[in-house]
Amino acid sequence: MKILLSNDDGIYAEGLWALYRQFSKHHSVTVVAPDREQSAVSHGITLYQPLRAKKLSYCGFEGYAVNGKPADCIKLGIQEIMGQKPDMIISGINPGANVGINVNYSGTVAAAKEGALYGLPAIAVSVKGFDVKDYTQAAAFTEELARNTFEKGLPFGTMLNVNIPNMPLNQIEGVKISHQGIRPISEHFENRIDPRNGTYHWLCGDLGHTFGQDPDADGNALSENYITITPIKCDMTDYRLLEELKRWNISVNGHGKKV
Repeated sequence: MKILLSNDDGIYAEGLWALYRQFSKHHSVTVVAPDREQSAVSHGITLYQPLRAKKLSYCGFEGYAVNGKPADCIKLGIQEIMGQKPDMIISGINPGANVGINVNYSGTVAAAKEGALYGLPAIAVSVKGFDVKDYTQAAAFTEELARNTFEKGLPFGTMLNVNIPNMPLNQIEGVKISHQGIRPISEHFENRIDPRNGTYHWLCGDLGHTFGQDPDADGNALSENYITITPIKCDMTDYRLLEELKRWNISVNGHGKKV
């Protein structure tokens, strides 16, 4: 397969190059990633400044560093750097889980979603926790899942969001097909004073115990040491409410022609 790799942690992130080492054994791999940290930028793209892709070598491998966001990297990678559609997009491996409402903020997930909008099978991969010592086994699992996904295919506009416990694969409970948890996280702003006596705000949050009792929510399954795989759609329409809205009799200025 022709694989396009990206991430939101930047071109020098170890999780990205762990994927490169794994996939390049059997596949043609192109790396196009942000030239710096781009976590939590969601699905933003660059409109008001030029994008530049710099080819570089790192630890014996080659890739392209882009002064943009993860979604920019996918667009530029497909349209300019590769010059053709790859067979698959892989984004990651991200240190820190992307479950629950964090899926909405994640640049890792956004890169895969951008691939799905090109009609390509795409997978976003994260490992729970920020103290990941070794990505090798997570990368091996990702390659096996990629083979399976390429063989079976995904619907247009749908990608897979994968979260892996931070432990050896032989200690993991198994794989659980999960749904995205949408319970709000516990968060607050810590207010501080800068050296010039100005107030600034630092967002803080506690990601623990925010998924209720639903065992099939991605965060709960991950906390029970399961690998979670969640299909995520780019089409965010609520089709059940769509039909109900049609019966609301909404019209212009309360009368006349319906909107």
